Amino acid sequence: MYAFGPHKTLSETGGFRLEANEGPEYQSLRQSKLVFLGERSGKTSIITRFMYDSFNCTGQATVGIDFLSKTMYLEDRIVRLQLWDTAGQERFHSLIPSYIRDSTIAVVVYDITNINSFKKTDKWVEDVRAERGDNVVIMLVGNKIDLNNKRQVSAEEGEEKSRHLSVMFIETSAKTGYNVKNLFRRVASALPSSCTSPPLKEEYPFYQLCWHRECISREDNLPLLS
Repeated sequence: MYAFGPHKTLSETGGFRLEANEGPEYQSLRQSKLVFLGERSGKTSIITRFMYDSFNCTGQATVGIDFLSKTMYLEDRIVRLQLWDTAGQERFHSLIPSYIRDSTIAVVVYDITNINSFKKTDKWVEDVRAERGDNVVIMLVGNKIDLNNKRQVSAEEGEEKSRHLSVMFIETSAKTGYNVKNLFRRVASALPSSCTSPPLKEEYPFYQLCWHRECISREDNLPLLS
């Protein structure tokens, strides 16, 4: 069972637009593949918070590979992301190199309440570099900071490891949403211009968000992510 079901796309406020209503000019935008890696650490929950602004407390494990798409509108560019969610269970690890191979962003996630998930991030980053060399943006993410009282990995340790591995670093909470949008904004902003598209000439101040038989329409000037 896939975490998200079949391939879906969704838009939300904060600089995103519904992909299903996009014209041909949107379909021609350059697409960047972002792959989530790591042990069982809340990878799917981070994606769910970003895509749908929701959190599933049951935390079902991802089986296999699943992906979704989202278009981000930054100040000077448009970034079209294809988000690939990978299973953390070891039996699926043999599938992952093929998904890393053509990625432009790798997000390696660990659980701050699980020291073992943190220790294994070195191997995940090593796997990314083995497939992509230096042609990839890598972000190390310490997730579940809402469980700070159960923390086994300090923020300082995360920072130190990111410096050692020469990668970006951020701490997040998929449960509360803390720093989730900032995570995606930072990796999107770090992409080289060759992986992004210039702003479209035509403006769309009106858009719709439709999902699960609910439809919300609002006037908005597509603000930047906050």
